[in-house]
Amino acid sequence: MNGLSLFASWLSACVANWLFSRIDKPWVPYVVPLVFGITVLILWEQAVYKFEIPTVILPPPSLIAASFAGNLSTLWGDFTQTILKGALSGYIIGCGAAFLTALLVDRSDYLRRGLLPLGNFMAALPIVGTAPILVMWFGFGWQSKAAVVVLMVYFPMLVNTVAGLSETSAMQRDLMRTYAATWGQSLWSLRLPAALPFIFNGLKISSTLALIGAIVAEFFGSPTQGLGFRISTSIGQLDLGMVWSAILVSALSGTAFYGLVALAERRMTFWHASFRGGR
Repeated sequence: MNGLSLFASWLSACVANWLFSRIDKPWVPYVVPLVFGITVLILWEQAVYKFEIPTVILPPPSLIAASFAGNLSTLWGDFTQTILKGALSGYIIGCGAAFLTALLVDRSDYLRRGLLPLGNFMAALPIVGTAPILVMWFGFGWQSKAAVVVLMVYFPMLVNTVAGLSETSAMQRDLMRTYAATWGQSLWSLRLPAALPFIFNGLKISSTLALIGAIVAEFFGSPTQGLGFRISTSIGQLDLGMVWSAILVSALSGTAFYGLVALAERRMTFWHASFRGGR
């Protein structure tokens, strides 16, 4: 293994990606990043052995894959504890509460002037400061992680939804009033469709915040399960293969979660300018 093989691998991948990018087929956008990702893994593996990097500093992908395959049951338990119980429940509660609050804010100037500035203040609170407090309030179970996630996703979702509900023009709202439309009819037929791009923007931002919040909260107390707990304990044991396996589960979960929200956005806001023409 020498520097020439590293250069040959990189050059081969560049040529392959260049050839694929010149093909006008629907599968090309999926193949190009796949080839790029495989190339990075090959270069990573070769670089670790070429430069004799200690596995404590940077384990090769083959070691991470072996650790991942050998600890599937443990990682599945961590995934259930962190993603399904902590992150997903907090995400649903926080985004749902923010949406309902946005409807109230839309009806009340008092809430608009009082709550939104408070939202900016709450969004600036450091998670490493609020997480230990919420863990003390709600215990070491998944409920405290869900509470942290609710705090992190609530205000980004609220601000985006309120902005979306204000997106329609005065002429459009006047037109609905000439039709004698009630507030609910105007909301359902005009304002909510116009707000959907903003709402999905808030959902996408919150999807990554939820994952970060649930994992960080586990550093401040958790049962003997969870991705954050696994990372913190495995670091202490110098089990870097397990650490990277937990990181891999987090990355795959976050990517899949974000992708599902983006797919739903594409299906529900196909009329929006950003999706016209198949873009």
